[in-house]
Formats: sequence, C-alpha cells, structure tokens
Amino acid sequence: MAIAATNFYLCFSIIITMVLKLHDLYFKPFISEEEIQNAVQSMVDAIVADLGDEMPVFVGILNGSFMLVSDFVKKYPKPCEVTFIKLASYEGVKSSEDIQRLIGLTQDLTGRTVVILEDIIDSGNTLEEVHRIFKNEKVKDLRIATLFYKPEAYDKDFKLHYVGKEIPNKFIVGYGLDYNGLGRDLPSVYQLKTTQHMTNIVLFGPPGAGKGTQANFLKEKYDLVHISTGDVFRYNIKNETALGMLAKSYMDKGELVPDQVTIDMLNKEVEKNTDAKGFIFDGFPRTNAQAKALDQLMDSKDSQINAMVALEVDDEVLVKRLLERGKTSGRADDADEGIIRNRIKEYYDKTAILKDYYSDQNKYFGVNGVGSIEEITVRLSAVIDKL
Repeated sequence: MAIAATNFYLCFSIIITMVLKLHDLYFKPFISEEEIQNAVQSMVDAIVADLGDEMPVFVGILNGSFMLVSDFVKKYPKPCEVTFIKLASYEGVKSSEDIQRLIGLTQDLTGRTVVILEDIIDSGNTLEEVHRIFKNEKVKDLRIATLFYKPEAYDKDFKLHYVGKEIPNKFIVGYGLDYNGLGRDLPSVYQLKTTQHMTNIVLFGPPGAGKGTQANFLKEKYDLVHISTGDVFRYNIKNETALGMLAKSYMDKGELVPDQVTIDMLNKEVEKNTDAKGFIFDGFPRTNAQAKALDQLMDSKDSQINAMVALEVDDEVLVKRLLERGKTSGRADDADEGIIRNRIKEYYDKTAILKDYYSDQNKYFGVNGVGSIEEITVRLSAVIDKL
C-alpha cells in the first residue's frame, strides 16, 4: 500500500507483527483479502441462483459498503442497477441507537426487486431503518445481503437472506469499515485488540548469563510479571495441582514433560495476571514447537510476543561465573567444569536455534551480557524502550 510519507504517521503505523494503530487503538489481522473476495463471490453466486435473469437493484449502505458494492457488481455476471443510501449508526467503536437517514433514494423502486448490500450487521438497528424506508417505496421484494454478520449482537427479527461470513462480536476495521474515519481503505479486515498495551518478552541466554538477575530488575522497572518455567513447575508440584501431578508422573519415569502440560501451566499464570502490563518468559520456549505454542497462547489472550532478548556471553566467561557461583550455590552442576561445558553446549545445540525463529519475525535482539549488572540492565532497557 502506497502512502505519502508525510501522512504515514497521521494515518496509522504498522508494527513488525502487522498490528495496526488507528488513532489511540490497536488492531490485529483478522480476515485476509482473499477470504473477503471468496465471501463476496459466494454471495454473488447465491443471488444469481435465486434471481436468475431478473434485473435487481442493488442498494449499498454508505459509507461502509462502498468497497463491497464495487467488488460485488464487478463479479455479478448479469445486468443490474446500483444506487446508495447513507445512514449513520456508529460512534467510535459502539453501535448507536440513533439512526440518521443522511442521503435518501433518488429513483422509483415501485415493483422492483431490491437487494440491500451491507458491509456488516451487528445489532440490526440500521437494518430496522432500512426496512422502514423500503416499506414506503412499495418494492416487490426486499432482500438483505451482508458481508459480515455478528450473530451474538443481532437482536432483531428481520431475515438475512445472504451472509458472507459470520464473525464474533468484536469491533473490526478495513474493507470499508472505519474507526473514527481511519481504516476504510485497507483491503483486508483487522480486529480490535482488547489487550492494547502489553509488552511480552522472552528472556534468553546460556547458563550463567544472568537471566534471573536481570529479570528481577526488568520486572520492577517496567511493571512486568516474571514467569520462570522452573518456578512454575516447582510451585505446581509442591502444591500438588492437577498439572503438577501430571508433570511429576512424566518426570518420575524419566520422560520429558509434554509441551502442552507446560503451556497449560503458563496459561494459568497468565490468567492470574490479566491486568498485567506484560510478561517476561524465562526458561520457555526451548524449541521451535514450544515457541509456536507460546505464540498461539498469547494470540488467544489477544496479545503477542514482542521480542526475544538474548544475553550473549563468551563461553569462558560463563564457565568462570558458574564455577564462582558453585562455591556458594551448593549446586553440583555449578561445581564441575565438564558438566558446565556440557550444559552450555546443550543450550547452543537445542535452544539457540530459536534465534532463527524469532529473527525471521524481526523479533530477535542480542544484548552484550558482559559487564556490571547495571551496565547490562541499561543495554536491555534500551531494547525494551524501543518495542
């Protein structure tokens, strides 16, 4: 889409993940251009099958239906007439009870078959006014065709003859639909993100990189919730939750805990903090499959992973740090250099491949993890501040 550079930031901004910002709200991809065109074609086919060679009058409801009407009549294979009326029923993102007839009909429709082409029907308030208008026009047959339909919101008894696609009762923009004037020109449809300003980070790094220390600083500075997979496992097992007992049954047999069990635990943690400004995920994901599962989890919460931030530290520095930590930690795997090197190798062999996964989404940020705690925190903060 070509937009003049001077108007780009006035209209909207496209974030790396294709989330749109219109005015003060964020919208995520919902229905593709291809899906829309398929839905329009299905409506065309159904109406042609019903009307045959009869010449209908298609009436578009402005402003929202202008793109639908244009595409519809181009696909319609038989002669037809087209006209418009203009009604208004939306204020911001809410449907108003007050319907205004702004522009009326300019031709005689007595005895004609009229097909209303609506971009979207939710409450049905606009449709009620349409029926009132055309009752006075003495049309032979009035049919309603809508590209999008929200069955959860519809509270009228008028029949909808043709529906392109049923959708949830959430606010959408694009393909003629707008939010306070913006978004009508988009060829696909976007849905309002109910979680507007959440920042979610996957914090990564090899053993000894200092993830735990930095996570504590970052969660305080940005008011984020730190979710450590290890802590979550220990909590669930100690408290003998259903998920904890399920995980323990695998661990007792020396088997890996299935990804879905871990995801279910993380889901519980996310649900405990629905008002959080974001999350720091520490220790998960460890594989591409887990990363995809985490993406799906966050998407189900109307959110997303914004970045993978990885502390990058030279192997020899890691070994030195862990041996030093082993003097006080009491952990056997911090006291043996051979074990330490194997742990570092395992990190690079199994989990560092996630760098490619997040790099492909332009979400990978490597940060120099050598220096004082304060210096490293400053570097991490510089990355997070730009998200």
